[in-house]
Amino acid sequence: MSIVTKTGDNGKTIIPAEGKVLKTDLRIEAYGTVDELNASIGCALTYIKNSDAKKTLHQVQNDLFKIGAEIAGAKKKITTKDTNRIEKEVYKTEEKLPKQKGFILPAGNQSSTHLHLSRTICRRAERRVINCKPNPEIIRYLNRLGDLLFIYARLENKKDEPAKY
Repeated sequence: MSIVTKTGDNGKTIIPAEGKVLKTDLRIEAYGTVDELNASIGCALTYIKNSDAKKTLHQVQNDLFKIGAEIAGAKKKITTKDTNRIEKEVYKTEEKLPKQKGFILPAGNQSSTHLHLSRTICRRAERRVINCKPNPEIIRYLNRLGDLLFIYARLENKKDEPAKY
């Protein structure tokens, strides 16, 4: 089967459990933003050197596929276990950083700036997904993921510019 289906030529796409829907459907916007987040994390991964962060973010990419599928009506579900894994990583990584004393500009080295961009896309994905009234665990997961991306950006900056993290 070709990638060219021509289904989208009339402004519609297919949600497997439902059939054709307009591309402006809230679910399409939501899982499209989750897909954008996944691609953005893929870009960040090209610059990240920390092997633990890379391993975690590769798992996150798989989780984001599950989230997109779930929004589209698939049986795959993001679970509390998935969210807790992200939360534990946030706490573990925070211990490696000095206490944050103020706002942090989304700047720094290449890995950090890509992670900050991913974080902002994650927050937008969270806002879009809320409109779909999903499994509440998806919202918790995206919220923790935004935190993780922020902490990873700080960690990446720490190695290059200690004064700016």
